[in-house]
Amino acid sequence: MNSRDAILDNIRTSLQRAPSSPVAPRPPIVPSRVANTIDQEIDRLIQEVNALKGNARCVSQIDFKRELHSLLKTESVRKAVLWNTNRLNELQIIDALCESGAEIIAHDADKQAMAQADLGITEADFLLPETGTVGLLSSNDKPRSVSLLPRVHLVIAHRSALRADLHQVFAEAKMHNYLVLVTGPSRTADIEMVLTIGVHGPKAYYLWILDD
Repeated sequence: MNSRDAILDNIRTSLQRAPSSPVAPRPPIVPSRVANTIDQEIDRLIQEVNALKGNARCVSQIDFKRELHSLLKTESVRKAVLWNTNRLNELQIIDALCESGAEIIAHDADKQAMAQADLGITEADFLLPETGTVGLLSSNDKPRSVSLLPRVHLVIAHRSALRADLHQVFAEAKMHNYLVLVTGPSRTADIEMVLTIGVHGPKAYYLWILDD
């Protein structure tokens, strides 16, 4: 008996099956989740994110700059980096950061420079209320490092990013090179199951949902 046969034989033994046993039937395909109303979906999203020690809430565009100044003060932000997208530019985030005295790191800076940022600001491409997950598509103007390296991650989201489940997200993202799924701040547990926040990613996570 060669190594391959020995491995397969061990697997059959563990499953209490013989080489002639019929193939087990395929498990049923989980049906796509049906979305609720937009308000219900947003409430569910906020609830799930906050349950994971994130900070999610709705923020009006009128109050956006004031809320951003407050966040910068709360998190002692001195350096920030953000995606170069039309919607983020329309919010005049760079002006607000400069008004607060924060240094702007270019979105195309190297990873070592981005790792020095206190705050990384991205824009949600997808929102999954059931698990409190945000989907981020990457490109030259939307580098993954912005969501991974700074100690604080702020995601700006619009209601149009809501999706019922991953079936829709994967269908829309399949032509893109990278899709980052974010579910709360970074969590790491050692062999003794001691949980630590922020070891392999942002320590603080904010999700602000704006009106479209």
